[in-house]
Amino acid sequence: MLLYFFKYLSQFHTGFGVFQYLTLRVVLGALTALAISLLVGPAMIRKLTMYKVGQSVRDDGPQTHLTKAGTPTMGGALILVAIALSTLLWGDLGNRHVWLVLIVTLLFGVIGWVDDYKKLVLRNSKGLSARAKYFWQSVVGLGAAVFIYHYAATPAETDLLIPFLKHASIELGVVFILLTYFVIVGTSNAVNLTDGLDGLAIMPTVLVAGALAVFAYVAGHAKFAPYLSIPYVAGVGEVAVFCGAIVGAGLGFLWFNTYPAQVFMGDVGALALGAALGVVAVVVRQELVLLVMGGVFVMEAVSVMLQVGSYKLTGQRIFRMAPLHHHYELKGWPEPRVIVRFWIITVILVLVGLSSLKIR
Repeated sequence: MLLYFFKYLSQFHTGFGVFQYLTLRVVLGALTALAISLLVGPAMIRKLTMYKVGQSVRDDGPQTHLTKAGTPTMGGALILVAIALSTLLWGDLGNRHVWLVLIVTLLFGVIGWVDDYKKLVLRNSKGLSARAKYFWQSVVGLGAAVFIYHYAATPAETDLLIPFLKHASIELGVVFILLTYFVIVGTSNAVNLTDGLDGLAIMPTVLVAGALAVFAYVAGHAKFAPYLSIPYVAGVGEVAVFCGAIVGAGLGFLWFNTYPAQVFMGDVGALALGAALGVVAVVVRQELVLLVMGGVFVMEAVSVMLQVGSYKLTGQRIFRMAPLHHHYELKGWPEPRVIVRFWIITVILVLVGLSSLKIR
């Protein structure tokens, strides 16, 4: 929105032309989202507390979590508002990639909001049924996959890029739709499973989104993309503004979500942010790199699958409790130690992912 405004003003003063630079708009997008989160956060927490939209805690979980009961949740709505407003202000609204990632994120947020609303406001302990939740995730995920496949301008936009190998890719054809679906829906649920401790999910999300902003910028740059031997996707650089908004909104939310948390994001935030990372990774052609950088999300999701599979097949549990962060809590690790160590792991994995830009 502001891009067009400053483009108009640049006719009268060339100084306004600086706002055409993508890198500046990424920074401004992050700062705008951060400001929105910090300014709106306190009022939102008061409202959620007033309406008693509080977190329920499992009796069979770590005993230290019992004190979290009643903490306001559904705070992810704040993140989504900050991301949406910042992207609309600083992004190129004529760019289809921007609208795609924003709409997918908001639709997954709606799914999470309905689930949270049923559980926390209507006091329906089951919330949105697992079948209904998965159905609507699938509808949005498949819709996004078909959209990307249909509008792909070059074959490289639907090939699976192999990181760390020069000019290595796999032609997927129509299978691209299935892969995209799994990346979006899988990442959404993986982030949701990770969101179990104060700040545990949001900081890795911020780190991965920041790295994806770099990938979006270079993939959309006609000179950098060929130089780094990655597919050039026209216009995808604008997605970096959206990623910057995630970074800013996430850091603003972390201000209130850090241990001990004043608010939780709930499914409305976790499902949406996971889908955002997934769809961005697809449009910038870095699905496998996302698997590396989001290793903490992968570990959490795999731990649940292994736990469920092992118990059904053998009657034995592999972990003391799943997802994985609860296992370490029950081993005696203080919650802040689990959180910070998972953050450190994410920093390392993000650096490994970014190194794939040059190591080929």
